Amino acid sequence: MNAPSTNAPRTDTLKVPGATLHYEIRGSGPVLLMIHGGSGDAGVFEGVAGALADRYTVVTYDRRGNSRSPVEGPPQDMSVATDSEDARLLLAALTDEPAHVFGSSSGAIVALDLLTRHPDRVRIAVPHEPPLFGVLPDADEHIAFLRNVHAIYLRDGVGPAMEVFGARMGLDTEGPLPHTELPPQIRDLVTRMAANTDRFLAHELLPVTNHLPDLTALATVAPQLALAGGRDSRGFLPYRPNTVLATRLGIPITDFPGNHAGYLPHAPAFATRLATLLTR
Repeated sequence: MNAPSTNAPRTDTLKVPGATLHYEIRGSGPVLLMIHGGSGDAGVFEGVAGALADRYTVVTYDRRGNSRSPVEGPPQDMSVATDSEDARLLLAALTDEPAHVFGSSSGAIVALDLLTRHPDRVRIAVPHEPPLFGVLPDADEHIAFLRNVHAIYLRDGVGPAMEVFGARMGLDTEGPLPHTELPPQIRDLVTRMAANTDRFLAHELLPVTNHLPDLTALATVAPQLALAGGRDSRGFLPYRPNTVLATRLGIPITDFPGNHAGYLPHAPAFATRLATLLTR
């Protein structure tokens, strides 16, 4: 394991079938695994992880195929089951105890799958805006929209596709990030995410948004589930699937600061809300 600097996380890699996962550890206490969404990596949670390190062992990682977690062979379409197994293997390498699991966007779908397959490994799962559009009554409309985004990507490239996608997802409600004013580690993150976005559009957008959860299995583990959404996401598509889960499972949604990616601009407040939810 690489020796950390004063404020840096401990970093290491884990070999899993078909890939090598880069992961980072901060703090001490009960394990909290944080799973990023499409285009992201461990770095998106740096602010939240740092704020929680005084009470949790916060584990963040690059999901396979993103940033510093290369896959063997050519790129492959995302598999929720495979990503879920990666998360299980990472937890198994780090702790014998059940862990808290937070997931954002497609990472929230991974967290839900991990909970249904291995409830003994999860204390509380917090899925923040999982894009489970297939559970919506107007699912066909949204799946058609996403197929159009994919077609725009194939025809015109990343920029035009993400412009259309981001507006529908409510990703622009925080305003643009001033790249030139960002600290070096955030500039590095933005660069990595830009590289990941091509993979997201090519290999993750359609597979993950076509995923359907096992609602029967989720009902049996509902006491371990804490649904989460962005306060500024209300009225946007990413918030809606959790409203369906909340109704089906009879559990509430806790609103967090910001939008679909509120953990970036609102890290301290986001961390406070998450810590409160995990100690309910």
